[in-house]
Amino acid sequence: MLEQHIKVMSLLQKAGDITGRKKLQKMIYIGKKLGMPFYEKYDFRRYGPYSEELSLRLEELHQFGFISEVREEKAGYHQYRYELAPMGEHFLAGKAERATFAEQETIITEMNACSSKFLELISTVLFLEPARKEEVIRKVHTLKKTQNYSGEDIDRAYSYIERWKQQAK
Repeated sequence: MLEQHIKVMSLLQKAGDITGRKKLQKMIYIGKKLGMPFYEKYDFRRYGPYSEELSLRLEELHQFGFISEVREEKAGYHQYRYELAPMGEHFLAGKAERATFAEQETIITEMNACSSKFLELISTVLFLEPARKEEVIRKVHTLKKTQNYSGEDIDRAYSYIERWKQQAK
């Protein structure tokens, strides 16, 4: 019971804190595509891959008191910062048989250091796989027209994906 919840909590424990719902959604999607044991279903939405399941799971974890969700005002808009709450730390301490993401720590740290906009691009590229790069570039420019991603941004996204895939082996 709560297996999938525990995986989300374990990722948060490894990341420290994650600022932004979109960023957390993208990190878990990218992790899933890299072989981390996440099983949420994702659909493509305005900001790239999105999981209603994950959104509900985060809400439940917050209601259980296992994660903290702090709303922050920033330049005229609000965003949420997530971290594992003390009650969540205590709960995880009793779960010896769980994903700890020790092998993926570097990937998780690097993802958390990226902007949510860049993670949106990476997750969109991964969502469009296995299409050829030229096709992905065309679709990114169509689907993400307002983001104004450059060819350099897309090349950088591919570079991160390739490096993370190598690290995830």
